[in-house]
Amino acid sequence: MPTLGHVKLNALTSERVQALYRSKQDSGLSARTVELMHTVLRIALNQAVRWEYLPKNVTDVVVAPTPDKNAATRTSYLTAEQACALLEAARGDRLKVLYRLAISTGLRESELLGLRWQDVHLQRVKLSVRQQLTRTKKDGLCFTTPKSAKSIRDVKLTPGTTEVLKAHRERQSEEKLMVGNRWQDSGLVFTTTLGTPLNVRNTTYRSFRPLLERAGLPRIRFHDLRHTCASALLDRNVNSKKVQELLGHANISVKMDILLPRYAEHAG
Repeated sequence: MPTLGHVKLNALTSERVQALYRSKQDSGLSARTVELMHTVLRIALNQAVRWEYLPKNVTDVVVAPTPDKNAATRTSYLTAEQACALLEAARGDRLKVLYRLAISTGLRESELLGLRWQDVHLQRVKLSVRQQLTRTKKDGLCFTTPKSAKSIRDVKLTPGTTEVLKAHRERQSEEKLMVGNRWQDSGLVFTTTLGTPLNVRNTTYRSFRPLLERAGLPRIRFHDLRHTCASALLDRNVNSKKVQELLGHANISVKMDILLPRYAEHAG
C-alpha cells in the first residue's frame, strides 16, 4: 500500500512492480515474503483483467524472487562468539549501541531507528516500541506505527544495556553542543551527527557492512541480528512463546522457517 496504493491501475507498470520487489528485498525481506506479495498482486490484477479494468496483467512479465529451498538450513544469524566479535569491532563506533540493542532486544531495524528517548524508560529498565522509521518512494523517510498490534510492545533491558544507553545519551548531548544551532532535535535515540533521522540504506552500507568486514564476519543483513537474538534466547532455553512476544510476532510460524530446529526443540 505505501508504495503502489496511490498508483492508478492504468498507470501501473511492470517496471514499478519490479522496483517494489527489489526495494523490499533490499530492506531485508526474504525472497519467500516477496514471492507471496507477487502472488497476491498477480491474483488481484488477474481479476482486474477479467473485469476489463486492465488490458493485461503487468505482473506477467515481472520476475519474482525465487526462495532458496536450502534457506531454512543455512545460518542466517550470528553465533554467540560472532555476536561478541561484532560488538567488539563496534567499540568507538557512534552507533555501537544500535547493534547492541539489535542483538539483545531483537527489535527490527525500523523500530530501532524510530526509537525515541521518551520511549526509553531507564529507571524501569525497559523500552516501549511505539513507532518505526520507514522509507517509501512517495514520502521518503517517514514515521509509522508498527506493522501489527503485537509489534506494539514493551521490551525489558539488561542492566548492562541500560548503562550503555545512558552513556549514549551523554554522547548525543555532546554532539548537540558541538554543532550548536545546526542540531535538529528529532527526539530520536539514534540520529545523524546533526540530530536528523538515520537513512536506513546509509546505515547498512556506510556503517553495518564495514563493521562486519572489520570483525571478519560474513555479510549478513541487519535484520539477521534479530534472528541472532532469537537464537541466543533459545540457546538459553527461553520458551518459544516468550521469544515470540519479545520479537513482536503475531504468530510464531513467522520465524519457523529460519530457526525451525531450535523452535521445534524449545516449543511448548
